[in-house]
Amino acid sequence: MLHLWTSHRHPVPLPDGHPFPAAKYAPLVERLLAERLVHETHLHFSEPAPLEWIQRVHDADYIARVMDGGLTDAEVRVLGLPWSPGLVTRARAALFGTVMAARAALEYGVAGNLAGGSHHAFRDRAEAYCLFNDLAVAITLLRDEGKIRRPFVLDLDVHQGNGTAALFADDPDVFTYSIHSERNYPGRKERSTLDVPLPDGCRDDEYLAALDASVPKALDEHAPDFVLYQAGVDALEQDRFGRLTLTHDGLAARDVRVFRWCESRGLPVVVTLGGGYGRPLERSIEAHVNVWREAAASLVRR
Repeated sequence: MLHLWTSHRHPVPLPDGHPFPAAKYAPLVERLLAERLVHETHLHFSEPAPLEWIQRVHDADYIARVMDGGLTDAEVRVLGLPWSPGLVTRARAALFGTVMAARAALEYGVAGNLAGGSHHAFRDRAEAYCLFNDLAVAITLLRDEGKIRRPFVLDLDVHQGNGTAALFADDPDVFTYSIHSERNYPGRKERSTLDVPLPDGCRDDEYLAALDASVPKALDEHAPDFVLYQAGVDALEQDRFGRLTLTHDGLAARDVRVFRWCESRGLPVVVTLGGGYGRPLERSIEAHVNVWREAAASLVRR
């Protein structure tokens, strides 16, 4: 059974009407337990990550200003979340979950974090709800520990993983793949190892064809030893920030492909939650559940 980490016991104080979907995390955990996709003994509660982990990736001055509330008003606007001690604790816990799930994936083949995927965080700045880049920290720690050498970031969130791309732009051993809405955030894209931009209104068949034409080839050419799957579900048609028009069936077909591609190559995969801003929010929750259904099925097949 899946080992999953959750940060939902660390609430983020937000003003009424804020678009960040904080309300989805606890119901998602309840759904996964109810469907027996995770057993309560395999559901782990994330704690704030040690600052030493974060310091492996992020600028020391930036970390200090995050910790003591020293971000400028402009930086807070770009982040899109009001600063609070609770926000910092939650971001550290989400990072902890990704690191621990990555270690578990190396042992069991598949594991995941019911948070994380903060791919817009740069070395010295925050962007778009992303304070610390958990993907980059997990990669750095695992490589420093000698557990992986050639990671592959498979970023299927609807927004380009600009922070992750920038952090590893000069590192040929890290492959950053991003398939995303071409006209969506961020307005200024970074250069991933491979970017696959998609037009507004892209539907299931076009999306899946683009995946089929690019992911297997990229995996084979890079020959990774570990995959980090940023499984955002904001490509869903009902997503308020998406611009694409995928259905639940299309996203589920995406997940089947991802896990089978990893299985066929013997690749351990850690899954992070990523974005999902559905209207109503239950649509995103259902899409997230579908990701974990396929993750659990993949674990059984291995």
